[in-house]
Amino acid sequence: MRHFYINPLAVTKRSAFIEGDEAHHIKNVLRLKRGDPLKLFDGTGVEYTAEVKTIEADKVEVAIRNKLRPETGPKVRTMVAQAFLKDKKMDDLVRSLSELGIDGWIPFFSQRSIARPDKKRLAGRVQRWKRIATAALKQCRRKTMLEISDTQSFEEVLELGQAFDLKIVFWEHETKPLNRNTWTATGPALRSVMVMLGPEGGFTDQEIETARQAGFVTAGLGPRILRAETATLAASTLVQYIFGDTGPITYESKSIS
Repeated sequence: MRHFYINPLAVTKRSAFIEGDEAHHIKNVLRLKRGDPLKLFDGTGVEYTAEVKTIEADKVEVAIRNKLRPETGPKVRTMVAQAFLKDKKMDDLVRSLSELGIDGWIPFFSQRSIARPDKKRLAGRVQRWKRIATAALKQCRRKTMLEISDTQSFEEVLELGQAFDLKIVFWEHETKPLNRNTWTATGPALRSVMVMLGPEGGFTDQEIETARQAGFVTAGLGPRILRAETATLAASTLVQYIFGDTGPITYESKSIS
């Protein structure tokens, strides 16, 4: 069954309207007809089974048949805070982190950040990242959209980190690896993790010390020096493997009557 992304605001109890590129794809590429089945996902974790109802010049109306909700049980929320990188590396990271299932992404400026776009360009970059995240959502059939924050300062990231159970800063001079024992709380189960990674030149010693004082633990990624973008992907994959939800997903189907 074909999958299509739909804005959650475009869905009612019994029908939905698909517009833009998705409508063009249905009409002119796939050439679907009235009654053809399809599946919709809205980026919030909800899916729908539906069928084509009407096809117009710029939109497609579908009839909602079933609403599917993923039941994942307890899930560790993962947030990646990334110091600004040069060129289009940030674009590539948004795409890859979406595919890896990271929940949220915070771009920020650190002392050694080389790329420092002005306020106007930053607003454009954030909108571009959201478009990339939407495209990645469609490609990998992810159920929820990667949440993209406005650009923050290093100090603001440390403050935001206080809302997370576990806060990790990956540092090339740290020899201690990340493992399950990094989480040593004896209270409630781990529910959220923030991962912070530096720019091409890494974090300064002062930044590392400030992060530690804010409750962040440091972890390494092995004996080799990695490119900044490689380090982010390696760290994110590691965190997803150790703390992420990799169990089976079951669905509860609710018929629309």
